[in-house]
Amino acid sequence: MKRKFFIINIIFVLIFSTIFVCYASSDIPVWAPTSSNLVGYTNDDDNVSENLIEAVKNSSNKLNTNSNSIDTANTTSEKSSQNITVVKDNPLKLTCGGAILIEQNSGKVLYDYNMHEKLRPASVTKVMTILLIMEALDSGRISLTDKVPCSENAHNMGGSQIWLDTREELTVDEMLKAICVVSANDCTVAMAELLEGSEEAFVMKMNEKAKDLGMNDTTFKNCHGIDTDGHVTSPYDIALMSRELLTKHPAITKYTTIYMDSLRDGKSQLVNTNKLVRNYEGCTGLKTGSTSVALFNLSASATRNDLSLIAVIMKAETSAVRFAEAQKLLDYGFSNYQYKALASKNEVAGVCKIGKGLKNTTEAVFSQDFGLIMKKSNSTDVEQSIEIYDNISAPITTGQKIGEVTFTSNGEMLATVDLVANENIDKFGFGAMTNKLIKHWFSLLRIE
Repeated sequence: MKRKFFIINIIFVLIFSTIFVCYASSDIPVWAPTSSNLVGYTNDDDNVSENLIEAVKNSSNKLNTNSNSIDTANTTSEKSSQNITVVKDNPLKLTCGGAILIEQNSGKVLYDYNMHEKLRPASVTKVMTILLIMEALDSGRISLTDKVPCSENAHNMGGSQIWLDTREELTVDEMLKAICVVSANDCTVAMAELLEGSEEAFVMKMNEKAKDLGMNDTTFKNCHGIDTDGHVTSPYDIALMSRELLTKHPAITKYTTIYMDSLRDGKSQLVNTNKLVRNYEGCTGLKTGSTSVALFNLSASATRNDLSLIAVIMKAETSAVRFAEAQKLLDYGFSNYQYKALASKNEVAGVCKIGKGLKNTTEAVFSQDFGLIMKKSNSTDVEQSIEIYDNISAPITTGQKIGEVTFTSNGEMLATVDLVANENIDKFGFGAMTNKLIKHWFSLLRIE
């Protein structure tokens, strides 16, 4: 009897132990992405093999089949080990980690999906790097013909690159081409060192600019986008810096619209990592990015019929998905919205009377180009009400506000635009009158 009871106890212990081990194994951490290189390959932009990323992702998913959970309080679901949040309000059924569509000139958000989700940007980081380069060019600090040396640090970058040699120097123009077309990390670091002396100092400038632009979801740790812990941004912030680049420095599209080109007298061939440049009508750029951890990212811009859009995709599962979902966003924007130009800078809106001046009147002109983004389904006319101020006295300076125009639709105010003087008018007086007469007589006596 005791022998039989002993055997039953042994069987019970074995069964219980087996159940416990199987249950506990689902919580054992099997793979955790970090900032270091994973499974023997470099975490970096579009040079990473998509198949390799897929293999790692699928392996991770298989080992974490029990990690899926539904958060009923937040009405979101978490997809496997990739932590891709899916929200209910997503009529386009995007599958990426986060996305946004904005109108470029106004910055108006036309579609958002997890737009403030903090994610790894990969080489979309370079949008900020390019922005700072363009600011340096426009301010005259550097020129396109300046020669840029290659340091050991730049030479050893790895990932997407054109294999810069420490003995060669490329121009800023060539560096920009390599950064925009093939996302060259070595050229990116070389430019950072040219502008600020070191990559670290340049990254400080990147974060300062991000703060100025209101990029509150962003912290930059490097200038190229190779995975580093804490190096994050959001679709919304990428849209902000993309808009700043395209609106303030439109010359950048000379580089971002290149599909194929070459460097080093044709010895180095370049093919744009952004396939939309070739395949999507009106595409003006802008930047791709992918790593094994960040997955596939894209800031895509396009213009049709005076409507300019920027679509941002982050953490798409494949390269094909990022392009397809960016195109889906752009198609949505172009299908549903239109840009209606309402005023042109320096267009005359009326005449302003000037008191106590050498002239009695001056033209009131629009201070800026102005238009509205409107849904195509909204055919309501936009009305404008012009107000030119009374009791304006000299002196008047060019650009001084002397009125405003209010735009309304169905009685609702849409926007106001300043009207300004388009000339200087001095105050009437003996000295001013004498100077005017002298200039007038000299102009009559001038011999051509």
